[in-house]
Amino acid sequence: MSDLTILDLVANGTMDGDIAATLWSVADERRSFMTVAVPRFAGKSTVSAAILRLVRPGTPIHILTGDESQMEELARHPDGGYLVVGEFSRAPVDTYLWGAPVRKVFETVAAGFSLVTALHAPTVEEAYDKICSGNKVSDEDASTINYMVYIERHGESADDFWRRLSRVWEVERVVDGTPRARLLHRWDGDTDTFETVERPQLLDADHAVLQDRADRIRSFVAQGRTSDADVQALRDG
Repeated sequence: MSDLTILDLVANGTMDGDIAATLWSVADERRSFMTVAVPRFAGKSTVSAAILRLVRPGTPIHILTGDESQMEELARHPDGGYLVVGEFSRAPVDTYLWGAPVRKVFETVAAGFSLVTALHAPTVEEAYDKICSGNKVSDEDASTINYMVYIERHGESADDFWRRLSRVWEVERVVDGTPRARLLHRWDGDTDTFETVERPQLLDADHAVLQDRADRIRSFVAQGRTSDADVQALRDG
C-alpha cells in the first residue's frame, strides 16, 4: 500500500467512518495499539502511519531500532510520546525486534511512553501469545497495548490487492498471556459492510465525540478531501 491518510482509507473502503473515529480517538489520547495481519502486504505499516497522523500537534514520535542505548536514553527523558517498532518479528529487518529487545521496549514504555507496533498473527489471542509467550513479556506489560487492529488482504496479486480492517479490539487487560478483549468493530465479508459491535470503554472520548468525529470524517471523504492537509484540518477543526 502507498502512503495513504486515514481519509484515503475510508474513501477506498479499507475502513468506515466509525472505525476511523475510534482510531482517531486512540491516537488523540496517545493509547498504545498494534496492527495485525497474516499475509505480507496487508498494509500494517500504512494503517499505523495513517493513525499516527491523527496525534495531537507536538506529540513526539520515536522510531526504535532495537538499540539498547537508544531506549535507555529515551527512558531517562520520557516525553509522553509514541515509540514505534516496525514489527515484533524474528525477520532480519532493522526495525523488527524479538526477544530481549522487545522486553526492553516495554521497559521503556513504562518510563512514560505509548507504543505502536505490528505482528503477524491470525487472531487477537495468538497476537498476545506471541508477545507474552514468544517474547516472555509480562501480563502487566502486555496489558499496556489496549487496541488491536486486524487487517485482511484480498486479491490475487499486488496489482489487485484490496484490504479491509476486519476487526478492531479493545483489550482491557492480559491474564496468563490471554487478552480480556471486547470487539468494537467488524467487517462482514459477505456484504462488504462494517458494523459497530460495542462502544469503547477505555477511551475518554464519549459516544457524542466519536459520533461527531465519524460524521466529520464522512463529510471530508464525501467532498473528496483526503490529503495530509485535509487530515490536519480535520484534526484541528
